[in-house]
Amino acid sequence: MHDFIFSIIFRTFEAMKNTYVAIMAGGIGSRFWPASRENRPKQFLDIMGVGKSLIRLTFERFLNLCPAENIFIVTNKMYKDQVLEHLPELNESQILCEPSRNNTGPCVAYTAFKLFDINPNANFIIAPSDAIVLRTDVFTEAMNFALEFTANNDALCTMGIRPSRPDTGYGYIKYEEKKQVQDPDNDNIGGVHQVIKFTEKPSLERAEEFLESGRYLWNAGIFIWKASAVLKAFKENAPIIHEILSKGMDAYNTDGEQAFIDEHYPTTPSISVDYAIMEKAENIYTIPVDFGWSDLGTWGSLHSESKKDAHTNVVQGEQVILEDVTNSLVVVPKDKLVVIRDLDNYIVVDEKDVLMIYPKSKEQEIKSLTKQLSERGSGQYL
Repeated sequence: MHDFIFSIIFRTFEAMKNTYVAIMAGGIGSRFWPASRENRPKQFLDIMGVGKSLIRLTFERFLNLCPAENIFIVTNKMYKDQVLEHLPELNESQILCEPSRNNTGPCVAYTAFKLFDINPNANFIIAPSDAIVLRTDVFTEAMNFALEFTANNDALCTMGIRPSRPDTGYGYIKYEEKKQVQDPDNDNIGGVHQVIKFTEKPSLERAEEFLESGRYLWNAGIFIWKASAVLKAFKENAPIIHEILSKGMDAYNTDGEQAFIDEHYPTTPSISVDYAIMEKAENIYTIPVDFGWSDLGTWGSLHSESKKDAHTNVVQGEQVILEDVTNSLVVVPKDKLVVIRDLDNYIVVDEKDVLMIYPKSKEQEIKSLTKQLSERGSGQYL
């Protein structure tokens, strides 16, 4: 009996030793303008109004899976100091500084090369910094379930969120009904299924068909895999990225790493990890889950995920008077008196130097506003 218990403890220790997390935090979050600006994007903001930034909430969520020293942040080099400000537990070697924004493909490959150099048995999660999770206990169990699967299989795994509505803002995953691995003992976590195909943001009609079929999941952009497995996938399916970044094998985790990345990273193709490898490789799997996830990509999603008053309004502000206002989001400074009347389905955001009042039904157009401001020479507001 003692030998059996010791073997379980040993296997658990070995799994934790090989478990790493990488948090992607290099985006600008332009759909959350005017709160999210280029010099302080949304991952460093208290968007939820809970006293903690999104990156801080994400970091704390992953502490249930591995120690702080096994958590890495991938970000643009201009945000390095802000990462250290929000996550003082980390040291500079845990921050991967991208010199250019080349999408998630090179980002994932760079992370995999670095972690493989640290530990050839590295089994890691890579996830965005700006999503929210309401059921952290289910999240932790689902991640452990996925990590166990990828540790024992040459597999690229993605978390698939069970859709609750025909949302056209998410990518979708179609999966095989047959399970490769059975469900864990939790109704909110499905088994492991082979992925049939990915579909980018569909039309409303197609999204409704996906929802009705019961065979599609939202793509959360949370990936789990061994460093060796994902590097193999890049070599086979995105060889240019692999070739460029593999030249730094002698530089990773040395004083020469940043110089190598500064020179070579900008020459990698700008491509998402989905297009680079996930839509090409054959060993792609998904786990259907429900842990209260939202990518929190827009002001409208913040409204959807926040607590509402009797008139379905979400208000962040201490001196706000609303009269005949419904289904709206109001985010204003605490020390400012704001009075609004006769408004329905609107976003109101006051950032002192910018006041935005915008129809929630047209929120996808907010991102284009930043381009207009740049073209008209109003870059001080970006």
